[in-house]
Amino acid sequence: MANKNNNKKTEKKKEESKKEVKEVKEEVKKNDSKKNDTKKNTSKKADSNKNKKDAKKEIVKEESTSKKDKEKEKVKDELKVEVEEKVEESKKDKKSDKKAEKKAEKKAEKVAKKEEKEKRKAALENNKYAIQTKQKVSLIVTAIVIVLVLGLIAYVTNTIIKKVNYTTQNPVATIEVENYGTIKVELLPEYAPNTVTNFIALSNNEFYDGLTFHRTIPDFMIQGGDPNGDGSGNATLGDLKSEEEKNAENNTDANNTSAEDDTAEYSIEGEFAMNGYDKNTLKCKRGVIAMARSDYSSLGTTVAKEGYNSASCQFFIVTSEEHESSLDGQYAGFGKVIEGMDVVDKIANVEVQTRESGDNTLKQDMPIDPPVITSIRVDTHGVDYGKPKTQEPFDYYSYMMRQYYGGAGLQ
Repeated sequence: MANKNNNKKTEKKKEESKKEVKEVKEEVKKNDSKKNDTKKNTSKKADSNKNKKDAKKEIVKEESTSKKDKEKEKVKDELKVEVEEKVEESKKDKKSDKKAEKKAEKKAEKVAKKEEKEKRKAALENNKYAIQTKQKVSLIVTAIVIVLVLGLIAYVTNTIIKKVNYTTQNPVATIEVENYGTIKVELLPEYAPNTVTNFIALSNNEFYDGLTFHRTIPDFMIQGGDPNGDGSGNATLGDLKSEEEKNAENNTDANNTSAEDDTAEYSIEGEFAMNGYDKNTLKCKRGVIAMARSDYSSLGTTVAKEGYNSASCQFFIVTSEEHESSLDGQYAGFGKVIEGMDVVDKIANVEVQTRESGDNTLKQDMPIDPPVITSIRVDTHGVDYGKPKTQEPFDYYSYMMRQYYGGAGLQ
């Protein structure tokens, strides 16, 4: 703004100087014209021989004019000098204006640089803030991810630990025997899973309640769980069901066909090596519980295999190590006594009708007063083992009838 005002003043001074020079020139020109006229008049007067007085006056006049002219010349020179000074001053003003312009330009440049610097600084600050914000967000996200991952790891680890503990918490059967005490048996589904499932289903559906140990042999085993009480009985499909399940089936089955099925006897597949099941490596040592089954080996190989799959509900507990070799791989061991082995030994040594075979009036190894199983309950630790796989049992009586009275029979 200051530069523009200075430029206007300079231009105004120039215009005034030019105007003054022009006026001086016009004045000089007029004076020259008058001078010439005066010379002509003087010459004429001299030629006409005017009187000297007039001539002298004329001369004085001329001298006076000349003096005036000199004064004008002096004024002219002074004006010229003044004009030159003004011109010089104008030049100085121009230089000053240029300096001012340069100074202003430098100042503007400096201001621009400062503004640019401030902009860069602001941009850097913004960028720094953005980076810091991004880093904070990244740290927060990372922290959240770490917490989630740690939580997931903790959850998985806890689940695995629970699962490991869960799998190590095998089902435990509690056998209460009237007037004898309690026997606790740890069931081992890793050796015979279907056998364990069958025993749990029968026990927790109160099948064994009130049954007896109908066969006892000292230094060998005790056998029980027969609904007939003499070693001839099997469980039925209905024995695997709770009262609630039976009632539910009856309510949904108008024809009541399920009740007929519930009365059918069943057997389970023998989970032991002689029957082609190699996963059961449990040795029949003292304290091991195993499933009792029929032995048809005297009737030939084919019929003998029918005996392998004849187990249903009867079980025995080994009381000695002496018979281990005759039992291993031929019977499905599925658990071991963990408490109450003294109770087992007491039952094994009860008084029996006879220890001799061949006496038709007495039953060999049957107690005179069979120990009563008050109840058997299995704690599964929350695991639902479901129902066992069953099959139709071998009909030994029909087979023998066919052998004696004809028919295809089994070879």
